[in-house]
Amino acid sequence: MTPEEQLAGFIAKFDPAVAKLINAARKHLRKQFPSANELVYDNYNFLAMGLSATERASDTFVGLAAGSGGVALSFYYGASLPDPENILQGAGNQHRFVRIDKLDRLAEPAVQAVIEAAAATARTPLPKTGKGRLIIKSISAKQRPRR
Repeated sequence: MTPEEQLAGFIAKFDPAVAKLINAARKHLRKQFPSANELVYDNYNFLAMGLSATERASDTFVGLAAGSGGVALSFYYGASLPDPENILQGAGNQHRFVRIDKLDRLAEPAVQAVIEAAAATARTPLPKTGKGRLIIKSISAKQRPRR
């Protein structure tokens, strides 16, 4: 099975409306960052997809996290990002997120500004050219229901 086929299977576990949002948000981010690798973790709590210049999760600058409660735009180092409009949620030392209830949310200027800041401050800069790969990093045998 190809990585795209595996990912399609992971996404198919969600309600159709959530699956559609995951696919659309993924397409949006891939178009914005075509040279990034897409790291996928189908873990216990969430289906997590992160964009990275490398194959290391620590180099992920933006991603999607999908669970039974919906979809979020995830920032691995979000606590250090500028957020003048206070759109980032979370109180941890490092991670922040923005809930995505519709695709239009990704195009909002405040959200785009945070996405661009995350890319600009990535630990490892993205290649200027080329196409990133889809890499399935892990699949948890035990998972919470996705619907």
